[in-house]
Amino acid sequence: MTAYKEVKGVNIQKLSADPPAPIEGQVWYNTTSGALKGLKFNSGSWSTGGDLNTARQELAGAGTQTAALAFGGLGPLPQAAESYNGTSWTNIDTLNTGRRSLAGAGTQTAGLAFGGESPGAAFETKTETYNGSIWTEVNDLNTGRERLAGAGASNTSALAFGGFAPGDTVATESWNGTNWTEVNNLNTARKALGGAGTLTSALAFGGEDPVGIAITESWNGTNWTEVNDLNTGRYVLGSAGTDNTSALAFGGTPPATAVTESWNGTNWTEVGDLITARKYLAGAGSNTAALGFGGYAPGFTTATEEFDAGPATVSFGDA
Repeated sequence: MTAYKEVKGVNIQKLSADPPAPIEGQVWYNTTSGALKGLKFNSGSWSTGGDLNTARQELAGAGTQTAALAFGGLGPLPQAAESYNGTSWTNIDTLNTGRRSLAGAGTQTAGLAFGGESPGAAFETKTETYNGSIWTEVNDLNTGRERLAGAGASNTSALAFGGFAPGDTVATESWNGTNWTEVNNLNTARKALGGAGTLTSALAFGGEDPVGIAITESWNGTNWTEVNDLNTGRYVLGSAGTDNTSALAFGGTPPATAVTESWNGTNWTEVGDLITARKYLAGAGSNTAALGFGGYAPGFTTATEEFDAGPATVSFGDA
């Protein structure tokens, strides 16, 4: 058997604590825990997080894996909103207009909710901003719609695209903190699609047209360009991502699925599946640290899962 020193040129270090900044492939012996450890790359896997307080589907999300918002949805409390701290969800100020099939953008302290379907409007135009304490109604979308997607880094900078208005739409609008402005359209009209990114660097993927499609489009702040497809066409899926080079697609239908794919700016790659297959769920975060919550599994669910990818310290067992 080849010795570690012959491969790496050094002996395995004996350390009283794990190194603060190990590199991929590094191996060491932790004398405190009595374990042989190393750093390897994890392509991505889901683990169980804290449950939502209110079970629902067709909700929206915003923020990061450890600081997220969940709001709206189809369930007993369509106006309900919750905040996630990386461990548990807390009920917060409710939306002014309860609705389902809406979109979200922004952060936990600067969130945006727009579109959807409310008891008073099948194709909702209403937009609300969240400042970390309360939701406030602001100027409406130009095109009222449901099952749309959104992207944006704050409640003053966002993008709304696709949806059902009625009929599948290509409409895209940008938000500057005061008004929505119509900008260049998607190439493929669709509803129930996934979205990720920012006002100037976004990704639209999947959707219903009228069956589940795999088409992906990249937004550069001016135009949408069709890029490589998802491996699995689907709609009413969850999504996360920080720009048009980094996104995560998970869950969806038909039928309810656990399939998860990661986007690197060129291709989609299948990674670890959701623990609970579901559709009509919401997401937040990035393609290396995401959150998936709510949905239909079957039945309205409170289930929350955390996705992690990248370098991870692992134990090879006691020495």
